[in-house]
Amino acid sequence: MDTGRAAHSADEATPTPTPAPVPGTDRAAVPGTDRAAVPGASTTPTDPLPFTPGTLLWDMAGDIRVLLYLPAALVLQVAHPAVGAGVDEHSVFRTDPWGRARRSLDSLQLWIYGGDRAVEEGRRLRRLHRDIKGTDTRGRPYHALTPAHYAWVHATGFPVFLRAAEYLFRPFDEAGERRLHAEARRLGRILGIRERDMPGSVEEFWAYFDTVVHDELERTVVVEELLDPRRSVPPPDGAGAALRLLWPLLRPALLRLQVFVTKGLLPPVARERLDVPWTPRDERRLRLLGRVVRTVVPRLPERLRYLPVAYAARRAARA
Repeated sequence: MDTGRAAHSADEATPTPTPAPVPGTDRAAVPGTDRAAVPGASTTPTDPLPFTPGTLLWDMAGDIRVLLYLPAALVLQVAHPAVGAGVDEHSVFRTDPWGRARRSLDSLQLWIYGGDRAVEEGRRLRRLHRDIKGTDTRGRPYHALTPAHYAWVHATGFPVFLRAAEYLFRPFDEAGERRLHAEARRLGRILGIRERDMPGSVEEFWAYFDTVVHDELERTVVVEELLDPRRSVPPPDGAGAALRLLWPLLRPALLRLQVFVTKGLLPPVARERLDVPWTPRDERRLRLLGRVVRTVVPRLPERLRYLPVAYAARRAARA
């Protein structure tokens, strides 16, 4: 079954940055990484290692291309009835879309580039979701911190990262896919997800992903809104007079582009489940856009290529 994984071939080499700590290990299991012995450390010896240069997510998660592929992960998340109901009933994404997006993006950047602050950000998120509960579209009670629900939100990142690599970066080979999965599990531990709630291997992940897609996902009201290019979105916060004046003209084109890329980066099995149309012509257009993005973005200066938190962390790491 097509799960939307990137195609692998012998000539599609995975990026090979400088060596880094082995993904998926905890400090307690790695000699010499016990932060309890480091003056001023705010984490404990059993906290997961923060991400550092040399990890795949360090290079990908702060790149401005995250703005193109993150919405696909969000659609996968809210297609789960429990997550969709929680966002529908408790989120401010309708009344404060730009603020909500900025806060989500800032949080994600801290997970990867926050160093010791990453674990605290994971704890803060769990506190934030403590009181989010209700009843989903199937009449089932939900709570945001139910392990299966919280783990699904995290799990959507792995397939979308693979799709983004295929179209917007460079496709991963099998070794790169396994390395990315190990880093995704490491990120899960930063977010407070238990080992037993995350698939232990790539093969286990795809079996789990297919099961959730076919047994749980549906075209929720939030999915409908996120895939509607005609939805109402105000000008960005702090927009100048000129942008506000031009916004009625710019908004339709920008939303059509965002929805098009979002649909394209959904794994095909999820597109089929959610009844999202996608034609061979759409596929050709997305691959052409991907070639343009892959050509232009790597040539940008680092301060333009990376989001502010990521850029600052990368400069500090080199220093």
